[in-house]
Amino acid sequence: MFEIVFLGTGSSVPSRARNLAAIWMQYSGETGEPFLFDCGEGTQSQLMKSKLSFMKIDRIFITHWHADHWAGLIGLIQTMNLEKRRRALRIYAPEAERFVENILEMGYWAPRFRVIPVDCPFEGEEPTSLYRTKDFEVLSAPAKHSVPAVAFCFKERDKVNVDIKKAAKYGLSQGRLVGKLKEKGSVVFKGKEIKLEQVASVKKGLKVVYTGDTRTCRSLEMFSRGADLLIHDSTFESQDETIMHAGAAEAAELAKRAQVKKLVLTHFSRRYQDVSPLVKAAQKVFPETLAAKDFMKIALKKEVFKVFG
Repeated sequence: MFEIVFLGTGSSVPSRARNLAAIWMQYSGETGEPFLFDCGEGTQSQLMKSKLSFMKIDRIFITHWHADHWAGLIGLIQTMNLEKRRRALRIYAPEAERFVENILEMGYWAPRFRVIPVDCPFEGEEPTSLYRTKDFEVLSAPAKHSVPAVAFCFKERDKVNVDIKKAAKYGLSQGRLVGKLKEKGSVVFKGKEIKLEQVASVKKGLKVVYTGDTRTCRSLEMFSRGADLLIHDSTFESQDETIMHAGAAEAAELAKRAQVKKLVLTHFSRRYQDVSPLVKAAQKVFPETLAAKDFMKIALKKEVFKVFG
């Protein structure tokens, strides 16, 4: 199961109702580590208000280096330092090495723990695997914004259940061959190819995509394909080509084409005190749409989607 907490759902300038971009995401498998996606100004306060432990965060994913997506890093790293953190902190982002170095050189302070930048490719269309465990994988893909930007995907591994009786019919009683079949998808045994689907059922893992700031584009459509949840930029009601942001209707069109299950709009301009017109515009195209708000929580597992707050 995924737990997702929206810490900031506004854009550019914070308001009383909406802080700047930040999302907490945690997978409840064996590893159970939390991740932070974007870190706008005031994120550490939002974490405290949500009773989420920032000291448990070992990996932060920044979609791009506009200040409303990263300016909270300075205070968060400094607080971690004051709280005597010693574990390394990894920051994944386009041009991460250059920007993280600049951040660490600001002012008269230096953390007593390692801050490790990890560059995310931001050109082309191909996704990049950033971090893997036995339970899940985190990937990035180039987005379409006014500066180098990426989207992120949190993907649970598929669960494969081999039917021992079916496997035995094909002579696959050996553990080594069954393991190879699960890993490769097929094996050759006694001159015959045996495919995984012949002896096993596959339960697709959960998939969550967060776009950051972007216009809709083909690469993000492919990256989002079949997602259980797509969290998409919806700064304005309609797509703005001059500053490279998506509109609600365009985000919905992408969700429909990509055949995602749920769409959550976020990163709203301060001009919208009421975002219901944006939601209605999106729902005309893609009915399974809702708007994020600060401190909203989503509990997500296969066939279950619960919203709190």
